[in-house]
Amino acid sequence: MSDFAPAGSKAELETGRRLTPRFDAAGLVTAVVTDAADGEVLMLAHMNAEALRLTIETGVAHYWSRSRKSLWRKGETSGSLQRVVELRVDCDQDAVWLKVAVEGSGASCHTGRRSCFYRAVPLGGPVDRPLDFVEPEPMVDPDVLYRR
Repeated sequence: MSDFAPAGSKAELETGRRLTPRFDAAGLVTAVVTDAADGEVLMLAHMNAEALRLTIETGVAHYWSRSRKSLWRKGETSGSLQRVVELRVDCDQDAVWLKVAVEGSGASCHTGRRSCFYRAVPLGGPVDRPLDFVEPEPMVDPDVLYRR
């Protein structure tokens, strides 16, 4: 059961002042995460009602891992805690945008990089060209980051 009130009319959903997230069939909303200081996209994740509630209540980003099927507080293992500076909801409340300050190493990606979006797809040609690394090296060794 969600702590969030159900959406009312379309107008209330789109222009109202109540948070009424529209969770998908799996009970999730998409979360886009950017650096609060410079706007860099750090990661894309998902939140269930509990993760969203904990994020709002604590000011620390919590997510739902679809692969592990479990709740996790970002940075709990790695030390790269994400303190939420601002949380926004999109027009139909099925996605949220977290502007965060990353503590610790500053790596938001499990590969040890700042951003999960560290490769660019070349445009204007065949789709089978190699990806371009825009962040070639990790900031920190993932084995060190996750104490493996």
